[in-house]
Amino acid sequence: MQQEMYMVASNPVHAQGEYARLNVLFAGESQTKPSHRLGPKVYDFYLMHIVLDGEGVFQCEGKKHSLRAGDTFLIEPKQLISYESDNAMPWRYRWVAFSGELAPELVAAAGFRMDRQVIGTEKWKRAALLFRRIYQTFKVGGPDAHLSATGYLHLLLAEYVKAMHADESDSSVRTAQGEGDRLLQQMIHYLSSQYTHPVSIEQMAESLGYNRAYLSRFFKQRTGVSPVTFLLKLRIDKARHMLRERPELTVEQISASVGLQDALYFSKQFRKLYGQSPTSYRDSMRTMRES
Repeated sequence: MQQEMYMVASNPVHAQGEYARLNVLFAGESQTKPSHRLGPKVYDFYLMHIVLDGEGVFQCEGKKHSLRAGDTFLIEPKQLISYESDNAMPWRYRWVAFSGELAPELVAAAGFRMDRQVIGTEKWKRAALLFRRIYQTFKVGGPDAHLSATGYLHLLLAEYVKAMHADESDSSVRTAQGEGDRLLQQMIHYLSSQYTHPVSIEQMAESLGYNRAYLSRFFKQRTGVSPVTFLLKLRIDKARHMLRERPELTVEQISASVGLQDALYFSKQFRKLYGQSPTSYRDSMRTMRES
């Protein structure tokens, strides 16, 4: 049996502004001891593992997955999870943690979603190498570490995109699944690129050539939220970034910039999501910077 091992390295650069839209936090590798268990617990960031050797169990929101070498599992923010290595064949895995407003779109593009948080592929060693590269980047450090790590994370997620398309060609069932994945990506791309305008779900349905009711059901089945809710949260998140980075803009100007013409409605929704008004949020950010 292999000796227990644990190593981790954190991003030495504090990401701010535009760089914080996708921020790689830390990466590491561990050879766990038999029956080593983490959780039940929640994280406030994305945490992705790839199994290199051995076996274990990942449990998320009551659903259990038995994993082995080549499997990748993704933990999303605020999910109640636990994972435990096998008693006879404890697993060795690598991991990377990341956050930022771009993260949900990227993990969705890579094929991860609420009902598909585990991806297994035969060609997993390239992905495992990229996990390692992120760790090594942080271990070495330097002023470019955050940029290099973000680049490696994009390449890593691209590996799962390639695996997803390779799987699609294996059978007609998987091809149909791939078409669903592509439609979801098209919807996310449409909303993410059009949020500054008074876009409607009807317009999106017409643009993509689908029935509005069908698209709304499909999107909620895949993501857990309706397109309207996704679009609103996207707009509020974009506005929160602008409140931090564009102090010269008024709340009304920021609201209009993210496609919400009614500033009072914007303020109400912002308070509902973040527990404070846009002005209070901006003031708290300013206080933190000055302290």
